Amino acid sequence: MAMACAGALSSMAAATTGLLPRVPTSQSSRCLALPHLPPRPFAPTLRNHCKNFSDSKRFSSFQVKASSTEETSIEDLLADLKEKWDKLENKSTVLLYGGGAIVAVWLSSVVVSAINSVPLLPKIMELVGLGYTGWFVYRYLLFKSGRKELAEDIEQLKKKIAGSE
Repeated sequence: MAMACAGALSSMAAATTGLLPRVPTSQSSRCLALPHLPPRPFAPTLRNHCKNFSDSKRFSSFQVKASSTEETSIEDLLADLKEKWDKLENKSTVLLYGGGAIVAVWLSSVVVSAINSVPLLPKIMELVGLGYTGWFVYRYLLFKSGRKELAEDIEQLKKKIAGSE
């Protein structure tokens, strides 16, 4: 049996050898089945093409120039923030809440990276997120009554945060 397989393989190799082009021994590192192709003519790549343009030509449609109205609006914003900061009585409380928010964001980042390191858990969390998104769309966004309810809830939350309620 082994002798018959070896004979069949050697006869197939002899039959296919006549189909392959002969390659000189100096090019033995190349694949025998593919002929040598000439080098491609110079074709500019995107990187070379972009080097030819100056920055002003490339980003001319994205240039934004500051106007006096923008400068005054920034100054007004800073003056308004300074005025509100001066009106605050408990500045230490605001700083404490701000620091607590930064710590909470950092801690949540640590927890998420720890969850991400567990092999199966990220995919499960992704499915949970997709499920919640689907539920939220069905509950609040799909029908007019749900959208109205969501708008009312948001307005109520705004009043609660602003202290109007």
